[in-house]
Amino acid sequence: MSIAFSNVRRRGAEIPNKLEMTMMGRLARWETLLVCVVALVFFLNTIASPYFLDVWNLSDATYNFIEKAIIAFAVALVIISGEIDLSVAANIALSSTIMGAVATAGYDTPIIVGAGLLTSLACGAFNGFLVAKVGLHSIIVTIATMSLFRGISYIILGDTVYKNYPDSFAWFGQGYLFDAFTVEMAFFIVIAVFFWMLLHKTVFGRQVYVIGNNKTCAAFSGIKVQRVKFSLFLLSGLASGVAAVLLTSRLGSTRPSIALGWELEVVTMVVLGGVSILGGSGTILGVILASVLMGLVTFGLGLLNVPGIVMTIFTGCLLIAVIVLPRITKLIMSHSKKTK
Repeated sequence: MSIAFSNVRRRGAEIPNKLEMTMMGRLARWETLLVCVVALVFFLNTIASPYFLDVWNLSDATYNFIEKAIIAFAVALVIISGEIDLSVAANIALSSTIMGAVATAGYDTPIIVGAGLLTSLACGAFNGFLVAKVGLHSIIVTIATMSLFRGISYIILGDTVYKNYPDSFAWFGQGYLFDAFTVEMAFFIVIAVFFWMLLHKTVFGRQVYVIGNNKTCAAFSGIKVQRVKFSLFLLSGLASGVAAVLLTSRLGSTRPSIALGWELEVVTMVVLGGVSILGGSGTILGVILASVLMGLVTFGLGLLNVPGIVMTIFTGCLLIAVIVLPRITKLIMSHSKKTK
């Protein structure tokens, strides 16, 4: 019996490995394309505006994507595992609201940050429990909690604004470590390296790929699928909490509408980065490049005084294009094979 199970485990591990190697080859080409597009957008922005190459302007440009990218790293792992988290923006709203309430009560920065991170972890744990333990579909759960978390924020705040944050709290979102190098950029680099190591260099990361390729095969291989998925939603919640701290600190205030619509941009970053919406493939490097690309486009349009609604339209069209393009390519290749 044990020998048979061991054979199943070996075969189960080999199938996703082959799939992963195939997809990694495709993703490598996709990432090369993203590098070229980033370079092109950078060049076009240089031509379009004489202010683009100013080092302080480039530093400000990072605010367009850092907080969203931090969430995108965690959401990428969730999507690779075959699930999705659409409640991340609402998680930010609730975490920011709790931080505002704690700040208004007179507590100092460490307590404020701790309250925000604990709130986001609780939100992630709630999502993880419903998906991993109860067995509900993640898209249904996170759409429901998206309304729930932001609804609680609206109930607490209403039309009011929390803005009585201590001066020391501004360091996270407005501080500089040296010259134009921001504290947020330091958080971005550290978190990007962490998620890259977690996904590509650990057993946990391998398990995420296997689960995304074949959940049943993963279970027969001895992987604790429920535990891994619960951990992924915890990570997604924690990443939302870090983003909530940075965003609230940068804005210096909390409204229930904070980060409204960010879930669309986060998913766009993940899918644009080469992560399959069906799960099983993707890299953190791709998500980094996609985040930088969207940040450069947003900043470039801002320098040209293009209305924000145009960026929203662009994001929606980009998401559709990235999802549809592989299918069109597959159909063309299939048709060409039949013709031959």
